[in-house]
Amino acid sequence: MARAQGIATGRATLAGMALSNALVALAGALFAQTQGGADISMGIGTIVIGLAAVIIGETLLPARRLVLTTLAVVLGAIVYRFFIALALNSEFIGLKAQDLNLVTAALVTIALVLPATRKKLFARKNGGA
Repeated sequence: MARAQGIATGRATLAGMALSNALVALAGALFAQTQGGADISMGIGTIVIGLAAVIIGETLLPARRLVLTTLAVVLGAIVYRFFIALALNSEFIGLKAQDLNLVTAALVTIALVLPATRKKLFARKNGGA
C-alpha cells in the first residue's frame, strides 16, 4: 500500500528483516543459554508442527480477520497436539511411538484434502457440477 503511494519501501523492508533476524538470534542465544548448549537436531520438527498448526487451523476455521485467523492457528495447534498425544498413547489400536510420522502425515494430508472435498460436496448439494 505504501509503495502504491510512491513511498520507497526498500529501506523499511531491510530494517524489518534485520530486526526480525536479530530477535531470532537473541531467542536462539537465550535458548542455548538455558539449555546449557546447542545441538544441531534441537529444532527438528518445529517447522512441521508450525505448518501443521496453520494448515489444520485454516481447514477447521477458515477466517479472513486477523483475530480469527490467529484463533484458528491456536485451535490447529491444539488439535495437532491432541492427535499426537493420541497416537503416542494408543497401543490398544496397534500404533507404536514409531508410527508418529505416519499419524502426522495422515493428519496433514486430511487437512489439505478436506477443503476441496467440502467444496465438491456442497456444490453437489446445491445442484452445481
